[in-house]
Amino acid sequence: MASPPLTPSPGTVAQEADYLSPTSPNEDSDAVLSPAPEAEPEPIPGIDGTPVRWYDADRTEPYTRIMPFQERHDTTVEFFYKPITLTALAALLIILAYTATTQDVLEEGRDKRTVGVYAAISFFLAFSMLQFRDGPFIRPHPAFWRAMLGVNLLYELALVFLLFQDLDSARSMMLHLDPSLGKPLPEKGYADDCSLTPKVLWNALDIFCVAHTLGWFGKAMILRDYWFCWILSIAFELAEYSLQHQLPNFNECWWDHWILDVLLCNWIGTYVGMKTCQYFEVKPYSWRGLRATRGLRSKARRVISQFSPHDFTSFQWGPARSFANYFSVVLLLAVFLAAELNPFYLKSLLWMEPDHPIVILRLVFIFLCALPAVRELFQYVNDSRRAVRMGQHVWLLLATVATEDLVIIKWSKGQFPAPLPRAVKWGWGVGLGILVLYPIVQFGIPAVRKYVRKQKKRLRNKAE
Repeated sequence: MASPPLTPSPGTVAQEADYLSPTSPNEDSDAVLSPAPEAEPEPIPGIDGTPVRWYDADRTEPYTRIMPFQERHDTTVEFFYKPITLTALAALLIILAYTATTQDVLEEGRDKRTVGVYAAISFFLAFSMLQFRDGPFIRPHPAFWRAMLGVNLLYELALVFLLFQDLDSARSMMLHLDPSLGKPLPEKGYADDCSLTPKVLWNALDIFCVAHTLGWFGKAMILRDYWFCWILSIAFELAEYSLQHQLPNFNECWWDHWILDVLLCNWIGTYVGMKTCQYFEVKPYSWRGLRATRGLRSKARRVISQFSPHDFTSFQWGPARSFANYFSVVLLLAVFLAAELNPFYLKSLLWMEPDHPIVILRLVFIFLCALPAVRELFQYVNDSRRAVRMGQHVWLLLATVATEDLVIIKWSKGQFPAPLPRAVKWGWGVGLGILVLYPIVQFGIPAVRKYVRKQKKRLRNKAE
């Protein structure tokens, strides 16, 4: 007798659906915001058609459970996606035991405290790669982005520790990382000769222009929006104008601000970055297995493609659509400005040159952490039906930038005695006034009018 077909019962399907992630319900990572195919019905938002707002969400319900992002893995390399936590733990313990018990034999007289700190950091990052929750990206491997989250957490813990130290103690602690530090930096400005001549322009072109361009390429890859990048570019130059009384290296010539920085370096970096985003957005993705590809060139191309996005989502922030979108854009703009300005203050307070490896590593680390963080923020604002709480990357990055601000505010007491110019006060006051006035006109007044019309209609119906 033929056995009946193995079809799951409706109850089983419902139980499986309960455990799907609200942020990535069995879909491929960065494509969770893409529209559903025409053949499939549009899912009903919320619960039984009723939208669920963040302050109404019941954290005990299944729809609030966040599960790791999933994808259909290449079965030919399935080993790299299988959990190997116990095997990794055994390997880590063996390495730790060997290193700890043979240090005296290998290097006599070496400071064991440094080795112990590095071992603790390595073990924590290994734990992050194995046990942290997956983020929105899966290329080149989810473990890489878990490690980035672990690096962010370590940096945040270091900032919290430094927050309780005075500036002199912090400077002495930096000597443990680099003995060449601990020396005051010479005052350096960029407005000594503002004549617009070919010789002066040529001397202004240095390695920092290349770094500036690469930085804006990275910002374009993070924000994925032309207008947002231009607003941020102009806002940063205005911030330099308003803070040049504290940091001499913000004192630049007018053409250095608007021609060399905005129209040259920023524009080139933003343009190339947005073109790269457009390429990834329309790129045909064919994730064939490694064994299915024939020829050495095809296999090499498949390996290289592992380091490109699995899929790509364009960002449309739409600050004029709703107050939530407007608030998220203003918040992201403020966080980006703070993240850009903080390294200038930290290197000035801790006496580090702009090209010091610690400064460069901090910039690279912020870029890698901002990629998944902004992606999570965009989904949290624009797809609250699936993301009912803020993602871990954006939450931790907000905490990191805010802690940097607290450290700078504490250490800046007595370091920048120059008073805030009156023109800067008026400028910041006008800017903040516009930021507050716009949502009132765009969202507040229409909401009040709608409420008044609703009340008049209710009173009219009641009178009839």
